[in-house]
Amino acid sequence: MTDNEAAAPRLTRADDLYLFQLPSDPQISPDGAQVAFCVQRVERETEKKYANLWLADSDGGRLRQFTHGKWADSQPRWSPDGRTLAFLSNRGNDEQAQLYLLPTDGGEARPLTDLKGNFANYEWSPDGAKLVCQFRRKDADALEREKDEAKKKLGVSFRHITRADYKFDGAGYLPQEHWHVWVIDATTGAATQLTEGDHDETEPRWSPDGQSILFAANRSDRPDMDLDATELYLIPAEGGEAKQLETRPGRKFAAVFSPDGQHVAYLGRDKPGRWYQNARLYVAPLAGGGAREVGGDLDLHLSGATNGDVFNDSTPSLPIWSADSRRVACVATTRGNEWLLSLNVFEPNDAPQWLIAEAGVLGGYTFDRARQRVAYLWSTLDDPAQLVVRGLGHDDATGPRTLTALNPWLPEIETGAIEEVWFKAYDGHDLHGWILKPPGFDPSQRYPSILQIHGGPQTQYGNIYMHEFHYLAAAGYVVYWSNPRGSQGYGEAVTGAIYGQWGTVDYDDVMAWADTVEKRPYIDPERMGVTGGSYGGYMTTLIIGRTQRFKAAVAQRVVSNFLSFYGSSDLNAGLEHLAGTAAPWDDVLTNWAQSPISAIGNARTPTLVIHSENDHRCDPEQGEQVFVALRRLGVDTELLLLPGESHGVSRGGRTDRRIARLEYMLGWFERYLK
Repeated sequence: MTDNEAAAPRLTRADDLYLFQLPSDPQISPDGAQVAFCVQRVERETEKKYANLWLADSDGGRLRQFTHGKWADSQPRWSPDGRTLAFLSNRGNDEQAQLYLLPTDGGEARPLTDLKGNFANYEWSPDGAKLVCQFRRKDADALEREKDEAKKKLGVSFRHITRADYKFDGAGYLPQEHWHVWVIDATTGAATQLTEGDHDETEPRWSPDGQSILFAANRSDRPDMDLDATELYLIPAEGGEAKQLETRPGRKFAAVFSPDGQHVAYLGRDKPGRWYQNARLYVAPLAGGGAREVGGDLDLHLSGATNGDVFNDSTPSLPIWSADSRRVACVATTRGNEWLLSLNVFEPNDAPQWLIAEAGVLGGYTFDRARQRVAYLWSTLDDPAQLVVRGLGHDDATGPRTLTALNPWLPEIETGAIEEVWFKAYDGHDLHGWILKPPGFDPSQRYPSILQIHGGPQTQYGNIYMHEFHYLAAAGYVVYWSNPRGSQGYGEAVTGAIYGQWGTVDYDDVMAWADTVEKRPYIDPERMGVTGGSYGGYMTTLIIGRTQRFKAAVAQRVVSNFLSFYGSSDLNAGLEHLAGTAAPWDDVLTNWAQSPISAIGNARTPTLVIHSENDHRCDPEQGEQVFVALRRLGVDTELLLLPGESHGVSRGGRTDRRIARLEYMLGWFERYLK
């Protein structure tokens, strides 16, 4: 082998998924000097995923791993004095995470709690003496099985279900116990339950004076059916009766106190049942008087909504108040990006300020106590995610400073060029897409192509790294993707354009994109393929029933039949809100007309169906219907079932199964397009 051959870059492989180190949940220290964050890795031999805490100096100095071991360390949170990090970890018990405390100047982590159940959101009290958390006890029957080995081996005898929200994708069947608000003493670990009953209480937050706790709850008579009836409540920190905060009707989430303790900001929607609405920012005074919207005519979705298959930071995108309680910062999804926006709460005519507005996608973010620095994760088309710090104040108005260099092997890979494209729909509407050319692209050749369609549909493709796209391009395909109407990020009217009419203008937009790309001189019109998952699987299945222009298809995590989807999904009755359809018994014809299975009799395209066996969002029967129908019709088809996996397999499944999915997908396209 020559020196030139040894130095030649390689192409993207499916098993690169084992190599990625992925950051999450950045938390800047109160003084802004350091950032704590998590880094996840995969152990190839065992297929286990581990995560540890890291610390980075905000000035770009020292970067170091702070915890070690084969654990899942998560949710680092600085104490108010910056001397201690609290975090969740399953060290000592693979199935049970507990709260741990770790001195930031060195030392051993000590367990603070020994509770049986699940932790979610938590935070320190302002004086650092306590922590408030969202906790759900383990069911009594599960605890009994743990004590009795014979019963443990026998497993569950039956499931007695009394509410429709009894399962959730990725979590499986949920306990009968509910989420409640607990307070933990930061010295002794003594735990006090503040709320109880047959409702979930979530997202607890301390008031700035430490005297009360804010939380969200749906306390309607049927919270599993009245999905948008969330309200905000205040409860004394020492316990007592919860008082509902005066707001506006509609779903509410991500509520936070202003530093002066006079107001609460939260995100929400005010039209029940219409999930296509932008997430909007509201502010409510604690003294009463109701909530008002901040931002007025600002037509932006103030929450994350971008599809990625490597970087998927699940850190809640909480609004963050300025130190003077005059402004609120929040993420905004816009035209393939996720940026950071600051809004003036009390001056509606004051123009919004963009704090971060480059091509890319914002992950979790936090501010220091003085609101002079922001730490955040940043993904671009060629990098999954890095940790970045940016100065915001007059004394530190610096540009972005990247603190990490995770995945140093990635620049060694040769990738194709990505072209951003704006094009016209059939009716003249402006649409947004991207085209990825194969490495070593030769404009004089004609290439096979693969159309990718995103899920949701109320999400977006954007300026974010996609391993799958590079993997397919490395095999010699032009890969292209777009945001048809129904997508997020282009205004509420665009997202709501298909409400009650899936498979209409969205189908036309996808076909207009295929027409646009097909006209490129390097595209072979006889070798075009199509794939997508979830709503993208819906559209792929619809396409093969309406046209034979594509020579191969891979339909993933399919929605195929609205009549049987209703109630089989963890959305339970949520299909009415997501798609704008009536209940099946009220309108069979419209539900059937929007179901891809209604047109499957016309299908002739060789189609691989991929589904996860533990998919609670789109039940496997949705994909099985497509597979069996195609077999009955004599169309070339195969079904790939992924055991143990949920709906999110492509971005969070076991790595060997993610690789199998990619390899089967590529193999199908190779069979019919090469």
